[in-house]
Amino acid sequence: MEQIFSTITYAFLGLLIFLLALVIMEVITKFSIRKKVVDDGNIALAIVLASIIASLGMIISSAIR
Repeated sequence: MEQIFSTITYAFLGLLIFLLALVIMEVITKFSIRKKVVDDGNIALAIVLASIIASLGMIISSAIR
């Protein structure tokens, strides 16, 4: 039971960190990241965003271990 609680806690914490990182990136850029990727189809920005998300996932994963 303790392992399930730990897994849920870390999953929630990881999602919260991802969301916080996305909000921070949206605030510090001069343009809307969502608009550029979704509406304008900026693939380069989508790749950069995906690499940031992947690197955050690796950092969170290594912090959990």
